Order: sequence, then C-alpha cells, then structure tokens
Amino acid sequence: MSLKGKIVFITGASAGIGAATAMAFAADGARLLLAARRGDKLADVAACAVARGAAAVHTFELDVRDRAAVAAAIAALRPEWSEIEVLVNNAGLSRGMDKFHSGNIDDWEEMIDTNVKGLLYVARAVVPGMVARDRGHIVTLGSMAGEMVYPNGAVYCASKAAARTISDGLREDLLGTHIRVTSVDPGLVETEFSMVRFHGDSERAKNVYKGIAPLTGEDIADVIHWAATRPAHVNIARVSLSSINQANTLLVHREA
Repeated sequence: MSLKGKIVFITGASAGIGAATAMAFAADGARLLLAARRGDKLADVAACAVARGAAAVHTFELDVRDRAAVAAAIAALRPEWSEIEVLVNNAGLSRGMDKFHSGNIDDWEEMIDTNVKGLLYVARAVVPGMVARDRGHIVTLGSMAGEMVYPNGAVYCASKAAARTISDGLREDLLGTHIRVTSVDPGLVETEFSMVRFHGDSERAKNVYKGIAPLTGEDIADVIHWAATRPAHVNIARVSLSSINQANTLLVHREA
C-alpha cells in the first residue's frame, strides 16, 4: 500500500520513536503532520524529513494532555492537511520508578494524562474524519509493559495496558469500516525514555541498557511503517517486539 502523498500524523514527533517514524514515512514521499511539545526540536525533525523525501511537512506545538488544544489543533487544519490517512499515536512517557506506596502522585498524573487521556483526545479528534471518509489507519504505541507488570512500575504499566485495551476497543467499534487499528508494543528501546523517567539522571538512565543491545527508535519505526504499508485488506492487530536480550518485562539477559 503506497502512502506517497498521503497525510501521516505523528504525535510526540520531536525525538525518539516519533522522529524515527517521521523519517520512515518521509522516505515514502508521504505528507507529514508532526506535533510535539518542543517546537525547536520539531523544526529540526521537519527539516530532516524534507531532506529524506517527504512531499510536505506541517508542524505545530501540542501538548496532548490539553483536551481543548488537541481539538482546536485538529479543527484548525487547513483542508489540504485535514484528510489524515495514518495516525501514529506516539506521544507518551514514564515518570519515576518507586514502589506504589511511595510513588509521586504528580508523576502518576503526568503518565495517565499523557499515555491514556492524551491518546484518547487525539484519537477522538482524528477518527471521526476517518469514519466519514471510510479509510485510515490508527497506530497506537503501546509497550510490553502493558501485558506484564514489573516491580515499581504499576502506574506506567497500567497506562500501557489501557492503551492496548483502547486499541482493541477501537478495532471492534470500527468493524465494518475500512479503517485499520494496530498496537505496536516494544520492550526496551534506547531513546530519551529513561532520561525522562529518571528526571534527567543520565547515569541511572544509561544503566537501564547496560549489557544489552536494546531496540532503537528506527527498529520501532520500521515496524510501524511495515504495518501501515500492508495491503488495504490486511490489518496487523498487534506487534510485540523486543531485543534478543529480553524475554519479557521481568527477564533481561545482560552480557558481561
């Protein structure tokens, strides 16, 4: 399925998986609609996407936690940018890694507001247009953490379990349309994820990936691009992937 000239909307596109996904679709000649909170980094991604072959790029700053801002941003899209073919609901984060009884409630709020409510706000704003056109593809960034909880990660894991459930529910509710729904659920991916989780503690973040060959943002982008370019009658419901060093969220083999 060719996406040349089609509109691909990616949230959290300023770095990591979002930026890598923008490059993957740019190489197809897609038209990229990129949103993130960091406008300066988003501008850099946009420039790289144009150089990679994107037919056009439109960017805007957006915090997916702000329901009114999400609705307004989608409603304000010019007609030439409104017919979104692929939504990559990528914006998400983890904060903290404490036992539940000593967890930081502000961290919990940020994760739930971004990973669950933000996902809902964006999908709710975009999917009605897909239904009206009877075509489209929604890709949700989940996590292996959504299928198996790990110690000190209850709230983050719950948020990703919710993302997976929402994706499954969308697929059911859209049955009878020509809209596809995919959940991509990776294990350890070396991006800014751990730096964000540990509030900028670079040493602690680096140790997360010590002794393993983690997945990269490009690995995940490759899977997203593959799912979106299958023949129109093929729906890849879910892809779970990990490094060769990881069996699940609890079992990781670290090389000496």
